[in-house]
Amino acid sequence: MKDTTIAVDLAKSVFELAVSPSPGVVTKRHRLSRGQFQRFLAREQAATVVMEACGTGHFWARCAQEAGHRAVLLPPHAVRPYVLRNKTDGADAKALLEAVRNQDLRAVPIKSVDQHVLAGLHRMRSAWMATRTARINTVRGLLRELGLFIPVGARRVVPELRSLIGQGAVPAPLHLALVEAADEIETLEQRARSIERELEELSRASDAVQRLRTIPGVGLLTATAVVGFVGDLQRFPSGRHFASYLGLTPREASSGLKRKLGRISKRGDPYLRMLLIHGARSVLSHAKCANADLDGLRTWAVGREQARGHNKAAVALANKLSRIIWAVSTRARPYSSHPPHDEN
Repeated sequence: MKDTTIAVDLAKSVFELAVSPSPGVVTKRHRLSRGQFQRFLAREQAATVVMEACGTGHFWARCAQEAGHRAVLLPPHAVRPYVLRNKTDGADAKALLEAVRNQDLRAVPIKSVDQHVLAGLHRMRSAWMATRTARINTVRGLLRELGLFIPVGARRVVPELRSLIGQGAVPAPLHLALVEAADEIETLEQRARSIERELEELSRASDAVQRLRTIPGVGLLTATAVVGFVGDLQRFPSGRHFASYLGLTPREASSGLKRKLGRISKRGDPYLRMLLIHGARSVLSHAKCANADLDGLRTWAVGREQARGHNKAAVALANKLSRIIWAVSTRARPYSSHPPHDEN
């Protein structure tokens, strides 16, 4: 059974299985419930279990590993081209058997429970911050229609709103709705801060997070997000591969002797890319302050900004930060602005 491949099309309650003892041959098909699938994994001899990296994929991959199997998670968008004709559960399982044979497809690393905890905290905070932004924009829009303008800055919205209501500048029928909006915004901010405190507690026990936080522009959120969403960076051959994984390298459209590099590809996790670009903006802002201590990285970043503008410099710096993150993680030592002579 060690050469047997079991393709599993995951779903909420029904799992379609295709068992293949050799490439291109399907000898058995099963349609199992959750409980039946778990018992199937426990009684089958060691095999390669292939699934898509979709909802619950990491959980079932860990279950397969605990049962002695080799679990492989494939990106769903890479499996889709192997589905012939109509899309069915059986066709999806057969497509997995064909996709796993393609050595150019990179498997998705299986996340641990600790990684899921970090990722879950980030997702909850991100959702709450998005809701907070929506409420703030709604409040600003309503007040502008009344000729009331709140100064720039999210932190100034609630104090200014309560002040306007207290002064009687807002029509009375809107008081209750706007007060509740202000209370909701404050509640969302408190929830986000509670998540940050939880992340701070978890980061104290992680040497990887502490090393990443020594990098300029990489704070608590970015460091914990890298550990939670990416995990071990040793699987990337170089820092450029990691930057490409994050979508921070140019999109290429080349043919023959013509090589054309365009804008960044924007592939990969947009949340991680956003954190890195915001971190790069922070580095640029602090580098332009009076009496700022400019090391080699900051000097290069300021030079890029003067030559190409703020936005392009921020993206270029985010690319460089991703490479530094890879180097710090793979070498297991904190960031230094003056690396040893043996590092090129």
